[in-house]
Amino acid sequence: MVSPPGVGLDVGGVTRKLRDRGNSRGLRGFKRSWRRHWQLYLLILIPIAYFVIFKYVPMANAIIAFKDYNVIDGVWGSDWAGIKHFERFFNNPMFWPVLRNTFLLSAYVVLASFPIPIILALALNEVRLRFFKNTVQMVTYAPYFISTVVVVSMTILFLSPRLGIAGHVTQFFGLGSIDFLSDPDFFRHIYVFSDIWQTMGYSAVIYLAALAGIDPTLYEAARVDGASRWQKILNVDLPGIMPTAMIVLVLGVGNVMAIGFEKAYLLQNSLNISQSEIIATYTYKVGLLSADFSQAAAIGLFNGVINLVLLLGVNAIVKRLTGNGLW
Repeated sequence: MVSPPGVGLDVGGVTRKLRDRGNSRGLRGFKRSWRRHWQLYLLILIPIAYFVIFKYVPMANAIIAFKDYNVIDGVWGSDWAGIKHFERFFNNPMFWPVLRNTFLLSAYVVLASFPIPIILALALNEVRLRFFKNTVQMVTYAPYFISTVVVVSMTILFLSPRLGIAGHVTQFFGLGSIDFLSDPDFFRHIYVFSDIWQTMGYSAVIYLAALAGIDPTLYEAARVDGASRWQKILNVDLPGIMPTAMIVLVLGVGNVMAIGFEKAYLLQNSLNISQSEIIATYTYKVGLLSADFSQAAAIGLFNGVINLVLLLGVNAIVKRLTGNGLW
């Protein structure tokens, strides 16, 4: 591009002026917003401070995964060890069993717990009797507020071969007393379905909110076209909640290796440990019971990296297939 005679084309200067003008406008806008809504800014400082202090600052201590940590020298004074602790974990005979148990249990939780809240929400959305709908919502939502320890205690009592309801049912059908908690083959089913019972009502609320946001004119059009309830669910309800469902699925797969520690550890015993020993329980035993903090940090860091890779991969696949994703 040739500039007219006598006119200098200072592109860099123009760009700097535009940037400075934009920055000044942004600063003035922030000051104006602060004067109007300073109470809201102060309110949001509390959760920001929580995440910074308890989530981001402790990340710096993950360096002990690459050190021979000892309490006397501290995190930064301990000797550098490189990737020794990762190699120890990879060469440990427990590596593959623990990794397999964690992945299978987590994948089972995601696959089994994903459709049930959707089915519950769709069924509740079709109920016209308000009292019955509210009662079902309360009954299914209430277990979410029960602590994990209480849920595990209820599960153990329910499945007790002598005192539990399950033991009486198996005896009634001539199967004898079955000790479900001592059989490794039952552990994953017990964990998953107790988790579904506890969380399905809470998860269904998310889909009920998504169903409430569907345009009412779509239902009117379906009614005019003579669509049945089943056709309305397939052609209006499911497409309407699909973006929310995909985000929930991505988040679930992103936590596929971060299966809960408490329930697995409380349901674990010496007889079912072949399938109940997962990364979370193994890290607890290595880090706290054996006081090998560097090894435990290496295992936790490895688990976090696997979660991050799964989250990025599944988000990319879901976004390519459906157009919906976390970003």
